[in-house]
Amino acid sequence: MAGQDARKGAPLRARAATVVDAVARHGRSLDPTLRSQETGVSEADRPLLAHLCFGTVREHWQLKAWLEVLLERPLKRRDRIVESLILVGLYQLARTRIPTHAAVSATVDAARLLERPKLAGLVNAVLRRFDRENLASKEPAAAEARYNHPRWIIDRVMADWPGQGSRVLDANNDRAPMWLRVDTGRVSVDEYVTELKDLGMAASEGPGSAIRLEEPIPVERLPGFTAGRVSVQDAAAQLAAPWLLDASGPAPRILDACAAPGNKTAHLLELAGDGAELTAIDIDAERLASVRQNLDRTGRAATVLQADASKPEEWWNGEPFDRILLDAPCSASGVIRRHPDIKLLRRPGDIDRLAALQGRILAALWPLVKPGGRLLYVTCSVFAAENDEVVAGFLAATPDARENDVLPNNNIRDVMQRKACGYQVLPGTDGLDGFYFACLEKRPAGAMPETSEAQPVEGSRA
Repeated sequence: MAGQDARKGAPLRARAATVVDAVARHGRSLDPTLRSQETGVSEADRPLLAHLCFGTVREHWQLKAWLEVLLERPLKRRDRIVESLILVGLYQLARTRIPTHAAVSATVDAARLLERPKLAGLVNAVLRRFDRENLASKEPAAAEARYNHPRWIIDRVMADWPGQGSRVLDANNDRAPMWLRVDTGRVSVDEYVTELKDLGMAASEGPGSAIRLEEPIPVERLPGFTAGRVSVQDAAAQLAAPWLLDASGPAPRILDACAAPGNKTAHLLELAGDGAELTAIDIDAERLASVRQNLDRTGRAATVLQADASKPEEWWNGEPFDRILLDAPCSASGVIRRHPDIKLLRRPGDIDRLAALQGRILAALWPLVKPGGRLLYVTCSVFAAENDEVVAGFLAATPDARENDVLPNNNIRDVMQRKACGYQVLPGTDGLDGFYFACLEKRPAGAMPETSEAQPVEGSRA
């Protein structure tokens, strides 16, 4: 029976190794690569495949440190996929409840499926030695293995968040909860939580219209998902739309720049109400398809354009916007827990390149803001170079711009940390992803810059 179980589990391990190898050695994104390997995998087995892939990528540095101890010499380049297979095997032994004999046997058999039968014995010896010597119980010496991050991310986080860096890095390695946003024009948060509980799903209310599920489920099981009553969106991301909009005044003209995948687009339309005009742009035509899908599902209408936010002269009709949401392209260092491949795919030089792009987009979009209007600068980064340093540089160079540092809702004070400019949510705070927000207002025409700016609140907590 054990041999039969191993043969049954071997294809899954081979697929997991293929995904890990594609990410770690070939620089491919985890989510689409995983989806490409799900073909032919039963619905019952897909959660395990995802768990092995995400877990092995998430703990890449610790697993590699163990492998260096266990392997006498590196594998040949043509056999490196077996290295990824061993990492999958080590993850099973160290972090799952899969019985040791089943994990080892299935992983060994997977080497044969990967057309490396001569290395099956090596896989067996490495995994059994790992189990025999109980390496999982030994504390890692190197910082990379301790935090499961590349050294450059560790150094940058520690420098940007003194006294809190370890907490940020540890939070990045947690599994993120599933957050929902209900369309409160169709159903109240209380009513939807009751619906979930009636279906046996444990759920609790978060900030605004956010609901946290204790266990993730396929979206098809969410009541009213296909009808647009509910969407999947992290609670921190849900703060953007109400921050940008206010309850008074005429229906605004809104620009959602860098809009894909469109969750914030739909949220803006939900809150803006009838008569609002929204234009959603993104440079990526493929990602724009998800914006259209979200609008169709939620029953909302917007003008959707493939456009470069840094070059408005190519697409803007000259009519200013009351509100602009700039969800700027960034390192995504605040959402690593959802996308652990970021740790493998990003490079140190990316941060300066992205910061320069963010500054160009911000400067390019500012002339599109109506006097007295508002632009909300948002990233899912925790790096100062992409956040408050970008905003501070923009404010210093833009006389008609000022920061509105008033939080839109006092209920979010405890999750926000005040920066030199803007506010930061650190990953893991109350279960939220890491996001940065800076609300910028354009001075009315003819208004002179203030001679002295209000001083920021003392302390790091807002």
